[in-house]
Amino acid sequence: MTRNRRLAAYAVCGVILVLVALYASRQYGGPAGPGPSPGSVRLGPDPGETVADYRARLPAELPPPGASTPALVQLDAEVTPADAAALVGDARVLTAVFRVPIPRVQTALRFQTVDAGVPNPAALDTARQRAGIAAGADAVRLGGRPAAVASAEDAAYRGPCACVVALLVQTDRAGLDALAAAGGVRAVQAAPVGTTPVELALAPLLPEQRESAVPLPDDGPVPAAP
Repeated sequence: MTRNRRLAAYAVCGVILVLVALYASRQYGGPAGPGPSPGSVRLGPDPGETVADYRARLPAELPPPGASTPALVQLDAEVTPADAAALVGDARVLTAVFRVPIPRVQTALRFQTVDAGVPNPAALDTARQRAGIAAGADAVRLGGRPAAVASAEDAAYRGPCACVVALLVQTDRAGLDALAAAGGVRAVQAAPVGTTPVELALAPLLPEQRESAVPLPDDGPVPAAP
């Protein structure tokens, strides 16, 4: 075989290999692209946003009929895990947001993933216990006022406290409409359809934030833990 024929044969083989690779990538998928960016989708008011403006924009963010998506259900006041479970009914709870309310004291928002495949009442109560473990760890780790606050939280979480302030649920448009109309629900914000929980950054509207999403006062006395 002459040199020119050998070069032509190599070129043909190269083209064949490229075509085979393209076919395989279309049939079986190419290398996985980068995963979703954690915390890239915010649910909750923007810092400083007025409550009226925040609530006014939420209906336009609801999914189309029949589509299911994660949504942040924000409450008028903290409720017990049992009451939270009754509120959401059959909706799948992904995350519970806990907060121990103490007048004029900033307490931690504690985000607890809810166990899948477990009935909501039991799953939310287990999440409440995990929030208490986290508060207890903070009471040991921190010092001064933050430690005292965490200790008071820990004490509250030891029982069925009214400490659920928001829930991340997965349900369809009909379910979200029902939740938005339920008593005790202040706002329901849906994520775009197809959003995964890892992409979400949760910043729920707090009951004391009546006018705008601004930091709450932190000048009240911290109750002594029993």
